[in-house]
Amino acid sequence: MNKERKFDLQDRLIDYAVRIINLSEALPTTKTGKHVSSQILRSGTSPAPNYGEAQSAESPADFIHKLKISLKELRETEIWLKIIAKAKMINPISQLAPLLQETDELIAILFTSIETAKKQR
Repeated sequence: MNKERKFDLQDRLIDYAVRIINLSEALPTTKTGKHVSSQILRSGTSPAPNYGEAQSAESPADFIHKLKISLKELRETEIWLKIIAKAKMINPISQLAPLLQETDELIAILFTSIETAKKQR
């Protein structure tokens, strides 16, 4: 039997949040590490619950607004990931590449979803 895996953005965002949690735990316990850890933990775990809220939006405008919040948080997370890489806070830095790629893909998906939702209003 060939079962196709259903694309579920919510599951993907939850998996992303877990990866961010794991990254946050791996950062150094220095003053800088704690600060960056706190920031990326906040921004990187936010898209999943905001997307979940969008699923129960009260209006098309509310749906778009909640998707935009998820997108904003992903963009912030991308910046934190780049800071972590440039500051060499994780060894090896190559560990961040898959997470950066997933961030870019999720940004693209949400951006497209927002544009589609705007056209359907």
